Amino acid sequence: MRTRLLLALFTLALVAFPEVLHAQGCAMCKAVVESGEGSGHIFGGEQSIGKGLNNGILYLMAVPYLLLFMLFRKKIVGFVKEFAGAQG
Repeated sequence: MRTRLLLALFTLALVAFPEVLHAQGCAMCKAVVESGEGSGHIFGGEQSIGKGLNNGILYLMAVPYLLLFMLFRKKIVGFVKEFAGAQG
């Protein structure tokens, strides 16, 4: 019970204070953004580079979570049901 409470508080703190989290950028992404390649008017300039990088980061972030959920969905659903039952 105490572990669940600590996990819930930790998750709440991460959601409530996202500015505390620092993203780790890869060297290639940083180099592309700093060089300004592709900053012509055809593709929308630097904003399109930033949007593309953000979309790529979100895609790379989501895939492992989806794979883990598919592998452990029964355990996760059971844990959520048990957690919801203990709260109410």
